[in-house]
Amino acid sequence: MKTKLKKLSEQTIVITGASSGIGLVTARQAAKAGARLVLAARSEDALRQLTEELSEQGCEVIYVVADVSKQADVKRISSEARQKFGSFDTWVNNAGVSMYGKVVNESIDDMRQLFETNFWGVVYGSLEATEHLRHRGGALINVGSVLSDVTAILQTMYSASKHAVKGFTDGLRTELEMEDAPISVTLIQPAAIDTPYPLNAKNYLDKVPQHAPPAYAPETVADAILSSATSPQRNILVGGAGKLFKGMEEWTPALLDKFMETAFAPMSQSDKADRRNRPSGLYEGAGQLQERGNYPGRTREISTYTKAKLNPTATAAIVAGTGLAVAAIINAFSKNDGNGKTPDKASEGPGRKQDNKATPTSDKSTDQASAQNSDNVEDTGKGANGANGAGRAPRAGSAEATPGDVRGPVADKSKQGKQSGSKN
Repeated sequence: MKTKLKKLSEQTIVITGASSGIGLVTARQAAKAGARLVLAARSEDALRQLTEELSEQGCEVIYVVADVSKQADVKRISSEARQKFGSFDTWVNNAGVSMYGKVVNESIDDMRQLFETNFWGVVYGSLEATEHLRHRGGALINVGSVLSDVTAILQTMYSASKHAVKGFTDGLRTELEMEDAPISVTLIQPAAIDTPYPLNAKNYLDKVPQHAPPAYAPETVADAILSSATSPQRNILVGGAGKLFKGMEEWTPALLDKFMETAFAPMSQSDKADRRNRPSGLYEGAGQLQERGNYPGRTREISTYTKAKLNPTATAAIVAGTGLAVAAIINAFSKNDGNGKTPDKASEGPGRKQDNKATPTSDKSTDQASAQNSDNVEDTGKGANGANGAGRAPRAGSAEATPGDVRGPVADKSKQGKQSGSKN
């Protein structure tokens, strides 16, 4: 049976994890498109504020305070959606949490809690959506990650949970196809996205986590989600860097491992000291209506690769974008001396003998700058003040910000300076 999906303006959409990042941006974009919304998260203040914001814009919207790691809470989301709107057409499983650190140092309790949210939350939501949509049709959209296929060093358990999400989503999709159910099941696989994800993660490191470059805007993921709500898709990779990493995993796994160890790991940590095991979003809601996070470079506002993927007539752009992205990663990797440092210029010239007395010019921050500058090869990005992070004031919640900046209200980029709330 061919699945027929409605226009966004005719849909009721359920979004979990709606209080920040991808979920927040998706909710705002769906509201602009005229959809009715059911917003779920653990942070009631943020949900109430967002509901008021969208209601003032004419959106029909309700919120449900819910922890997706608890099946009873997920059932309540479905129940309240049907009670208010009679039904729903699309269910987006977006809520997620993470941890940074070496897996051997992390507690089993924390690992289990991460899976309760990232995996079992998706299972609970998918079962509720499937039960309701099986006879009326609609879309189930699960937000996985490029880490559903590749494992990021220092994010092992998060990667494992996203691998599990992919396995579950693929299996559910085929079972529904076998019974000819009119449900479109999509897996969204974002690359690094500039959201508060690193800041809300449980941290076992001594430094504040951050995304390694390149990082994309949450709008790129929201576009893919809403496209999947109106046009059936199997899976969508968001960001050409994700396609590159998948290719490296398949064709050059040893090179990918070395890149993770020597470049990715140091670039995933800022220069700002952090307190280990500080409060995080692992067990309690941390969403405070912040779309962006602490990514220090220029965020890619679009993904040429993903736009081409969603538009089959533009497949040539996929090839071009992926090829240029390869150059970006190789460039970032080649700048490394194997210890997370960049060799000085005395050792870079062709045919020149390395001067053992030369002092390395950089630590991890130089690697970050090199990789961030190479982000230009695929997408056109916009940084603060239109620059590559240079000369900008610290963003609230960023690694450069003061504690007051981190927890205080922030300017929402999508609102052109209008206060949107505090960080997720």
